[in-house]
Amino acid sequence: MSAVPPTVRTSGPRPGRGRRWAIRAHPVSWWTLLITSLAILMTSLDAAILPSVLPQVKASYGLSDTAAGALNSVFFVSTVAGAVLFGWLSDVVGNGYRRSWVWAAAMALSVIGGTFTFLLASSWVAFQLMRVVMGVSRGGSEPTNVAIVGEWWQVENRGFAVGTHHVGFPLGQFAGPALVAALMSVMSWQATFLVLPLIGVPIMLAQVRVGTRRNQERVYEWIRARGLTTPLPSVERAPAAARSPFRLLRDVLAVADVRRAIMVNFGFLWCELGLMTFLVVFLHDRTTMSTGAAVLASGASGLTGWVGQIVWGTLSDHIGRRPVLVVCVAGWIATTLPLLLVHTAWQAWLLLLLWGLFRNAPYPVIYSVVIDAAPEQAGSSMGLMIGITTGLGGAVVSTAAGWLIDHWGWGATFCVLVAGPVLGLVPLLRIKGAARRPETPGSTPA
Repeated sequence: MSAVPPTVRTSGPRPGRGRRWAIRAHPVSWWTLLITSLAILMTSLDAAILPSVLPQVKASYGLSDTAAGALNSVFFVSTVAGAVLFGWLSDVVGNGYRRSWVWAAAMALSVIGGTFTFLLASSWVAFQLMRVVMGVSRGGSEPTNVAIVGEWWQVENRGFAVGTHHVGFPLGQFAGPALVAALMSVMSWQATFLVLPLIGVPIMLAQVRVGTRRNQERVYEWIRARGLTTPLPSVERAPAAARSPFRLLRDVLAVADVRRAIMVNFGFLWCELGLMTFLVVFLHDRTTMSTGAAVLASGASGLTGWVGQIVWGTLSDHIGRRPVLVVCVAGWIATTLPLLLVHTAWQAWLLLLLWGLFRNAPYPVIYSVVIDAAPEQAGSSMGLMIGITTGLGGAVVSTAAGWLIDHWGWGATFCVLVAGPVLGLVPLLRIKGAARRPETPGSTPA
């Protein structure tokens, strides 16, 4: 194995001269990117299945709207537990190729959940239990997945890699409901959950096959030979077995940019989760669209979302994370508030397609900030990020948005939701942004 130069560590990319726009990487890095992108697509499909079959679920179990909403809250609360637990485990087991083992375990829970939802769907208790299992899987697989991407690509192209791997989200946001609708025309609603094991098992096998020690050594040798920066000082890093989850989380929260990134991420998700929960209702109420047309239009942002993620993620490698996130805040304001003036279908489609250029874009850039700032605790950092923002945010914002609509109307609701990313500018403008600096191997960036 190649010796590790003592001065190649960096907490992130340095904007400025010398940065090539052409993306080059080792073939194994590209394969890892493809596999993790498919894993994110599976995560997005998982999130889309229940809302798409919710009318059938309500009818099968005799649920009220309140009970149906509580069922989704159970999923989000379970996401918190999975994100923190598996994020910690992935750091304890070890960085790099070792993370694939923890990731496979988290993905396996989704496969199990999808299979037993189909087999035991006649039982309401079993159905709820499987929602818990799948929530833990969602929370555990995403942070580990992001950490894997960060550790198999050179630092100079981290924004591109994380942004590209996240294209599964916008694709799933549009394709998920369409796929479920097609499947339900030929099979029961319970059978739609079998999509998860059918996709998940091949993805798990591929990652275990590609994510080996030898492959990571080859990737790091390729990176060093071209004068680029390896994500970690060495492939051989000792697992953090002696560190408790509380100590790991304490160390993560001690990094100022991680704390700021969590607040920025929460602001974006506050707006997105609240808006998407009631977007179909809003479009149906405020335009001439039927319910079916509103459902289709609600996924329009997914058609352009992949473009925004790749473009803004790549741009953040060149001009820095913070400027790109400021542009995303402006883009969200410019494309969401005008929805209040929408009265026709074409207006809704136009604005939602434009929102897609910004909707998913902030998250991979924010995730890159976290990995830049705490590369040695990437799993715990991402677990804490996703647990607090997606899990707790999803459990709270839907109820808050519903209350605002009932008591204050759509105008006030949109303003409160958009206030999330706007207030996120306060911690965002304090993010230092990563700068290249020499460090000794094994040191942790402050």
